[in-house]
Amino acid sequence: MAAVQFTQAESVTPWGARSKKIIGTMETLPSQRVNCGDQISLTWLFARLDAPPTFPILRLLTLSDSKQQRRQFLKTTAIAGTAASVPYFTSGSKASAQETKSDDNRMTIGVIGSGGMASGNMNAAKKWVEVVAIADVDKGRADKFNKQFSDGNADVYEDYREILERDDIDVIHVATPDHWHTKPLIEAMLAGKDVYCEKPLTLTIDEGKLIRKVQKETGRVVQVGTQQRSTFNLFVKAMAIVNEGRVGKIQRVQAAIGGAPSCDPIPVAEVPEGLNWDRWLGPVPSVAYRHTAAGDKKGRGNTNCHYEFRWWYEYSGGKLTDWGAHHVDICNWALKLNGQTEGPTSISGTAKHPVEFKNGMPVENDRYNTATNFLFNVAYPGGTEMVIRNDTDNGVLIEGDKGKIFVNRGKLVGSPVDDLKNNPLPDDAISKVYRGMPMEHNERAQHWANFLHCVKTRETPISDVHTHMEMLNVCHLAGISARLGRDLKWDNATEQIIGDEEANAMLARPYREGYEIEMRQPALS
Repeated sequence: MAAVQFTQAESVTPWGARSKKIIGTMETLPSQRVNCGDQISLTWLFARLDAPPTFPILRLLTLSDSKQQRRQFLKTTAIAGTAASVPYFTSGSKASAQETKSDDNRMTIGVIGSGGMASGNMNAAKKWVEVVAIADVDKGRADKFNKQFSDGNADVYEDYREILERDDIDVIHVATPDHWHTKPLIEAMLAGKDVYCEKPLTLTIDEGKLIRKVQKETGRVVQVGTQQRSTFNLFVKAMAIVNEGRVGKIQRVQAAIGGAPSCDPIPVAEVPEGLNWDRWLGPVPSVAYRHTAAGDKKGRGNTNCHYEFRWWYEYSGGKLTDWGAHHVDICNWALKLNGQTEGPTSISGTAKHPVEFKNGMPVENDRYNTATNFLFNVAYPGGTEMVIRNDTDNGVLIEGDKGKIFVNRGKLVGSPVDDLKNNPLPDDAISKVYRGMPMEHNERAQHWANFLHCVKTRETPISDVHTHMEMLNVCHLAGISARLGRDLKWDNATEQIIGDEEANAMLARPYREGYEIEMRQPALS
């Protein structure tokens, strides 16, 4: 049991509140509904009150917080500081096809984070959505994006929460750095918005628990940007081969995802003009901006900011959650289609880092620190094994007792594939794997079409938060194992690491004060 006190429009923690104005107090267990008068009604979203964290990550907003008050709050409390399209028409694939054939009656979209991923996504979806609002802490990026996709007519904000308060926006796209995914995603769902969020959804396993609970509570449609799930001629076809029993019972799957780069020490540098560095850091600890130019070499140079954030555990999980979010996802999808419904039991392996680690934390803070080389074995009930590695051809290998297939973004090969010449898949095989939803496009364009289709029909999209977190938990466990340098045992039912308090403490991270997730009464659909 844990005492929970809620305050009005104040930062709170699950073990008490900082304000003297208490509006509700009760003893609560995980997932127990909390009702504080008529002002608050939500499901308590911490799954581990038996071992509560020692830091605030939630801020509670009450029903009395009107939109007028909210907008004023945002203005007065801002923290200072600086593809090819390949149609696949099978049984049921043309249903609702007209939904994504015209740019008439486009949905309005608010884009949070306007870098390379957002640009790629809007290029894929621009005939179906109209960008009316952009939020980015880098003014130069926001202005460039605005000119490219809205002819400079979209409203530009530094604080994304202004977008969430607008009633004229149909959907939200979150394309921020990884450490900024969870907070705006949860707050968007609570604001009544459907969201297309880039992968990986989270920086930690506990954030995933919170996202899944909020999605269930609100019923919002959330598509994760793992577009391989909408690549029909390669990954979806591979899943159809698995689903039709052509590889037999799966014994082993392998995700080869490549390694992360290393670098020399990166000096502290002046923050670029137009970049609010404090807000870019957001929930993570405040550190100095670092950058060194590429010099004569082609590339971005080295930094702890745009794009290169992927190689810092502070903001990401390295290749384990970057490419891992793609290929481990396909491995997990194959296992589920093959009847392996239970989650993993343990993870073992080795990893090499470019810096020394102590108690799971990098000793040096001036260079990239995510794993450059790794080999992990993930055990499942019944003897099935998943391998995650960096040292062989990028792609997914699926081995069954009838044959094996290999698939990546360029090829699908193996004896079960060769056998299709004489024994083709049923006409509806790919459609069945795609759950009968429309299949008018391919790759990223199809992934957006699927999201927008589900926004209209309220179906579960092909890459939902629940299946995403099933596989992302595996990626996060690999990261924890890599940082601690030891094997881990996993209880999939409780989502806890067994017999290792230090490792369990890494299931969550503190949020910097002022950047906690803002919880409020979910908006009505």
